[in-house]
Amino acid sequence: MTEIPTRARAVIIGGGVSGCSVAYHLAKLGWTDIVLLERKQLTSGTTWHAAGLIGQLRASQNMTRLAKYSADLYVRLEEETGVATGMRQVGSITVALTEERKHEIYRQASLARAFNVDVREISPGEVKEMYPHLNVSDVVGAVHLPLDGQCDPANIAMALAKGARQRGARIIENVKVTKVLTKNGRVSGVSWAQGDEQGTIETDIVVNCAGMWARELGAKNGVSIPLHACEHFYLVTEAIPGLGRLPVLRVPDECAYYKEDAGKMMLGAFEPVAKPWGMDGIREDFCFDQLPEDMDHFAPILEMGVNRMPMLETAGIHTFFNGPESFTPDDRYYLGEAPELGGYWVAAGYNSIGIVSSGGAGMALAQWIHDGEAPFDLWEVDIRRAQPFQKNRRYLKERVSETLGLLYADHFPYRQMATSRDIRRSPLHEHLKARGAVFGEVAGWERANWFAREGQVREYRYSWKRQNWFDNQRDEHLAVRNGVGLFDMTSFGKIKIEGRDALAYLQRLCANDMDVEPGRIVYTQMLNQRGGIESDLTVTRLSPTVFLAVVPGATLRRDLAWLRRHLRDEFVVITDVTPAGSVLCLMGPNSRELIEKVSPNDFSNDNNPFGTWQEIEIGMGLGRAHRVTYVGELGWELYIPTDQAAHVFEVIEEAGADLGLKLCGLHALDSCRIEKAFRHFGHDITDEDHVLEAGLGFAVKTGKGDFIGRDAVLRKREAGLARRLVQFRLTDPEPLLFHNEAIVRNGKIVGTITSGNYGHYLGGAIGLGYVPCANEPEADVLGSRYEIEIAGKRFTAEASLKPMYDPKAERVRM
Repeated sequence: MTEIPTRARAVIIGGGVSGCSVAYHLAKLGWTDIVLLERKQLTSGTTWHAAGLIGQLRASQNMTRLAKYSADLYVRLEEETGVATGMRQVGSITVALTEERKHEIYRQASLARAFNVDVREISPGEVKEMYPHLNVSDVVGAVHLPLDGQCDPANIAMALAKGARQRGARIIENVKVTKVLTKNGRVSGVSWAQGDEQGTIETDIVVNCAGMWARELGAKNGVSIPLHACEHFYLVTEAIPGLGRLPVLRVPDECAYYKEDAGKMMLGAFEPVAKPWGMDGIREDFCFDQLPEDMDHFAPILEMGVNRMPMLETAGIHTFFNGPESFTPDDRYYLGEAPELGGYWVAAGYNSIGIVSSGGAGMALAQWIHDGEAPFDLWEVDIRRAQPFQKNRRYLKERVSETLGLLYADHFPYRQMATSRDIRRSPLHEHLKARGAVFGEVAGWERANWFAREGQVREYRYSWKRQNWFDNQRDEHLAVRNGVGLFDMTSFGKIKIEGRDALAYLQRLCANDMDVEPGRIVYTQMLNQRGGIESDLTVTRLSPTVFLAVVPGATLRRDLAWLRRHLRDEFVVITDVTPAGSVLCLMGPNSRELIEKVSPNDFSNDNNPFGTWQEIEIGMGLGRAHRVTYVGELGWELYIPTDQAAHVFEVIEEAGADLGLKLCGLHALDSCRIEKAFRHFGHDITDEDHVLEAGLGFAVKTGKGDFIGRDAVLRKREAGLARRLVQFRLTDPEPLLFHNEAIVRNGKIVGTITSGNYGHYLGGAIGLGYVPCANEPEADVLGSRYEIEIAGKRFTAEASLKPMYDPKAERVRM
């Protein structure tokens, strides 16, 4: 039996490519006292049967950065370790069979250029030249990435493991971690078993890389890791004479990918309705196991494959494979420290892109553990986005039957999940549904995205062009600009921070000055030591010792984790009070007239100026009226006890009939906020974006004393801005912006649109995006010629550093 240490700096659980990558990268950072424990043998879960596709382009800049890092790492690993990785940069081709798909892959090509990934659009004829076996009769477009490739997944993991061992890491097989031990809210060690032997390893850091076992292992410590295994199918043909080396081929319209390997052809599938597996647990002896064949399930994919590649009709099948892989509710993996338990880190749930992701993910997580801060924005895959309820097995089983197929489905903007819905609902849900609401889901919350007219189909009709709700959004948008609209924003995260030291604590965490009189509302950010934005929020002072922080519903767990992590020995209590209250947003120039019809309180500027709140009577209930806005108009956020929300809604609706009150959805909210250039966390502002370069210096008060990030703000003020967040408007009213379109300055791509929507008042698509401008005056930034590249075409854009709508913020103070 291999000697197992009793103490380690870090313990990694799981010997697939993910765990081996974390071990390798921690060891590269000098962490020699680390142990990786694998329950059976390295790669025996999912890694050994992965397809090994290495596609560099992902949906965002940082995910692409991680994938490119993986590709580069796998090229040099063989020389470093002597283990053959099978890495071959044969390139990849994605073909489109519809005009909508062609638009999507051409958008991806523009994105690739912005991320400095080698790419070109190619014709069906060029596809045929590169892939002579392919039927291209119905191909309408294609994209070629010459530096993509394929590899041997098991050997990649073995090479990473050897590299880790060479630097002092210990990797021990056939040892099962039975429990993670805790003390005072932090990891303190692990219990292990090897046959009849048992023991413990003391450690402050545990990394759960257990793949499809990760959820069950996390649950033992109350850590939510919502993932579920699905069956994943592929077949490998017998050797085909004269096949030659071919690029990896993806035909997403047929849910299929193709890979040539050693003269054989692999055909794999991401079918629209997947088969979840292992809901009742995974048997103890599972190791290098295959699942039962199901040719009936795979048959539709194979039938399309024979049409697409006629030689498959006569090629013999060497292997028909079915193996389990884990999938998450949103098709994004999990990385980071679990919010429930200090020192408990996660790298799992790779949704069939574990090989291309794990190299970069292991590097990023190792750096995160080493530094205590993420090396760059990783919110897209941050474990803190997961909601506790999502660990429910029925929820997961239904959701992952959909998410596997979504990997190759059209990635239309605003696409909504169809499964596992209606779980978190506002008290107004049925009221809104009865009035035509079409709902979307964020963090499990059902939110009205738009309101259908009478007789209109209440569902999305997806497209890369104007979708079926475009005119509905316009009407709602203009109602807010010209009249009055009502939004249900109950999904806001609401955090009460109270106690003797609450003010001092918030002064240390927040960039703005929190020492205001009770009754005031402060817009602020919480920064990291780099001056990056960890949280974007409003804080309302309810009393000398009680504050209410309001955050986006999607970031609530992240914000709670940040607040609790930075609590020292202050006398402060932090409570999530989200379910206790509803929020109704009454917005527009007629909002004062309407609210005065339902409440006897004084809503004048003298009594209730912008940035203040008051307790009010409304209808026959009580609530608080917060005079703030995210749409750029006069308005109030009404905080109403959950049990009175329906009553208040009915009172407002009845009183608003004479004023043209319009129910509005989140799509209109977003189009209004982008006209006003209000930032959206996770897109326009992240922990990687400096608060001054984001244009939010007005909310930073360095004169108040020390706070997290203050030194970084002072350094940036002295050094000057390296880039600025700029607002753009397309002069052509037809094209649309969503996000990730390429920003072109004087003919050169310099960045991407961080968020976009249609400005119905301004008459064109509006976007925000960062423009590099080190040591440049504002006049030079604005004096440049700007275009936005959308699916390979460039459109002229106006640029502004001030909001194009109401730049002096006069309307919010009416």
